Amino acid sequence: MALQKSYLKAQNQKYCNVTFELSPEAAKGAETVHLVGDFNSWSSKETEMKKKKDGSFSVKLKLETNREYQFRYLIDGKRWENDWNADKYVPAPFGGSDNSVVIV
Repeated sequence: MALQKSYLKAQNQKYCNVTFELSPEAAKGAETVHLVGDFNSWSSKETEMKKKKDGSFSVKLKLETNREYQFRYLIDGKRWENDWNADKYVPAPFGGSDNSVVIV
């Protein structure tokens, strides 16, 4: 799993392109993965990640800087996974688990 950040200089760093990637090992043969978080109102359908030939999944989002965004990966509509390379983790309000956090 990985998070890659690319700040957009032309816009005075108001936005950052963040690439979210779920490794093949974490995806474990998944057919679909959705990125779910603050940036899409925790929609389980809005941000589908693209499956690559090696079995990993990725998606790039343009996020506003100077913010923190909580997120998780939803695999095949039923299994949740954190990004273990996230900037930090915070307790989720439900289920006794943590949410991953990206800081931009």
